[in-house]
Amino acid sequence: MFERVIGLDIGGKRIGVAVSDPMGWTAQGVEMIQRTDDSRWLERLQQLIEEYEARTIVVGFPRNMDGTIGERGRACQSLAAELEERFSLPVQLWDERLSTAAVERTLIDADMSRRKRKKVVDQMAASWILQGYLDAQRRNNDG
Repeated sequence: MFERVIGLDIGGKRIGVAVSDPMGWTAQGVEMIQRTDDSRWLERLQQLIEEYEARTIVVGFPRNMDGTIGERGRACQSLAAELEERFSLPVQLWDERLSTAAVERTLIDADMSRRKRKKVVDQMAASWILQGYLDAQRRNNDG
C-alpha cells in the first residue's frame, strides 16, 4: 500500500502545496499557504498533512543552474530539517530547477492572465516537484 506524499514549493511569501493520490501515481495541487512570520502557516501545513494522511514531505530544492547550492537552497535545507523535526516525518529535498519557469510557460501558453497565474503558480510548481519525485520513485521501484 502506498502512502500519500505531500509536496511543497517554498517561496518567501507563499508555499505551494500538492499531494499525491493514494496510489502514488499523480500529484495534485491543493493549496497555496501564505507564509507568515509566526507559526500559523506551519499549523495549516499540519492540518493538510493530517487531512491527507501524508507520510513523507517533499520540499522543492532550488539549486543554481550549475548544480551548486545558493542562499535559497540553504534556506530550504534548513526548513526541511525544521519540518522533519516538527512533524516527525521524513523530508526529501527534490531538485526544483526550472519548475516555476516551466509552470509559468505552460500557463502563458494557455493564455492565462497574470493575475490568475499568480494565484495558481505556487501549487502548480508544488505539483511539478512532487510529480518528478513520484515518477523517480516508481522508476526506482520498477528497476
